[in-house]
Amino acid sequence: MKPYGLKKEEVSGLLVEGKFTIAVYGLGKMGLPLAAIFADNGANVIGADVNENVVRGINGGINHIREEPGLDELVERNVKRKRLRATTNLKECAKKSDFHIIIVPTLIKDNKPDLSIVNSVSEEISYGLEKGDIVITECTMPPGSTEDLIPILEKSGLKVGRDFGLGHCPERTMTGTAIRDITGRYPKIVGAIDEKTREALEGIYSVINSKGVISVSDIKTAESVKVFEGIYRDVNIALANELTTVCEKLGIDAMETFKTANTQPYCNIHTPGGVGGHCIPFYPYFVMDEDTKLIRTAREINDSIPEKIVNMAEDALKEKGIEIKNSEILVLGITFRGNVKEIIKSPSIEIIHILKLRGANVHVYDPLFEKNEIKSLGFDYSRNFSNIDCLIIATDHEEFKTYNWREIYKEMRNKILVDARQVVNPEEMRRLGFAYRGLGHV
Repeated sequence: MKPYGLKKEEVSGLLVEGKFTIAVYGLGKMGLPLAAIFADNGANVIGADVNENVVRGINGGINHIREEPGLDELVERNVKRKRLRATTNLKECAKKSDFHIIIVPTLIKDNKPDLSIVNSVSEEISYGLEKGDIVITECTMPPGSTEDLIPILEKSGLKVGRDFGLGHCPERTMTGTAIRDITGRYPKIVGAIDEKTREALEGIYSVINSKGVISVSDIKTAESVKVFEGIYRDVNIALANELTTVCEKLGIDAMETFKTANTQPYCNIHTPGGVGGHCIPFYPYFVMDEDTKLIRTAREINDSIPEKIVNMAEDALKEKGIEIKNSEILVLGITFRGNVKEIIKSPSIEIIHILKLRGANVHVYDPLFEKNEIKSLGFDYSRNFSNIDCLIIATDHEEFKTYNWREIYKEMRNKILVDARQVVNPEEMRRLGFAYRGLGHV
């Protein structure tokens, strides 16, 4: 039985009985947790991915997403139950499935959306699409992009809104908390091409999400919800970064000011800092044009933070009579966010590049990366604090919060500490004797 045209309750019941096959295209940090959760709730799930090693591992019950608590057990359990399997053959996957969920990367190239992967997957789906199927995009899409897939999908000879359904149900997850996010941290957003699709989408997602489903008017609205969530955060962080500059000129502590201002319920100033990852830095470009001046300015402000951090380090060096050229600088952390092994658009990487351009001898340490991994990125691996002129905390890893800073102070040659992520206590660092500089602190 195919889902298109069935009522919500029918779809939910058939899913938990294992009567539907769900294809999940893309088994990355968001796709694999989603596939495993659907399988755990009774669905027959086929995961499709172009990476043969990923597919081989999953079919052996092995999870390749290391940062996701609980996913090891979820994958192993559902592979053993024969509810979850993986393949590199997207066409065959499409032929065997009732729901087709696309959750692959949506990229930015030259500050413009690049949906080539989504289009390619849609082409593969069209070869196996059957009457009564439903196609869903979960990856973040520029508003209007899901419906742009219609001509590709209709190469199947079927007509959307008559023979098959189409919807957008954006993922609202973060690396490291994907299982929690998918199953009930936030409601699921559903945008559908028609009422029949909406019923079916509410049916499958209400099974796996304890917070329920919010159905919006149409697909473009659903696409905009996710994009706007990311833009809101980007603009708010840019505001925090600009207000931090104001606080520096006033000689007051930005973090203290923000924390106090945020006790008023209508105020929610974010934490200042660089913005990275595969989401927030990219979403503004999904809607950016000549009319989106605030969004464009926010992007420029946030992209400028790595240079600001380097300037802080250079100024501190100059105060000690040291030129940044040929100085020894150790950068702690290369990931865009603490405790998550991901370097896409990482401000830390940009900090390193700027330091090198200014002639510094840069050394790098990150607890999530092996020595050979750091070296493969073209960086000098070191966790030795001796002979270091300046230490830059570029990522807020938990490990850095546990360091014995008294001992580190003793080891360093010139005791300059720049904290780009509010990891250490400024007063304590100054008491120890560090020449301290920190984003958000005076």
